[in-house]
Amino acid sequence: MADEFLQLETKVIEALKTVYDPEIPVNVYDLGLIYEINVDEEKHKVRLVMTLTAPNCPVADSIVQEVKDKVEAVEGVEEVELNLTFDPPWSREMMSEEALLELGLL
Repeated sequence: MADEFLQLETKVIEALKTVYDPEIPVNVYDLGLIYEINVDEEKHKVRLVMTLTAPNCPVADSIVQEVKDKVEAVEGVEEVELNLTFDPPWSREMMSEEALLELGLL
């Protein structure tokens, strides 16, 4: 069961890495926009807590919907609960090393 849980979480992360912020050519996972991923393997439910690079992001609705749609499409996921937060506010320090390299910031 633990392996199944890790596999599902890995698949969710892979799906998140296909969603890109339209203003920064890096996926939402490596940008550090995903604060929390909770997988309930028994209920096949994923709970996400995420943020945006700015509270007044003009494409906020579309990014949030795309994240939800991509995670719902993962095999084994039946329900996605997505909570948007701005606490703590996003900052460049939240980006992965891959994102920093991709943007030439390392």
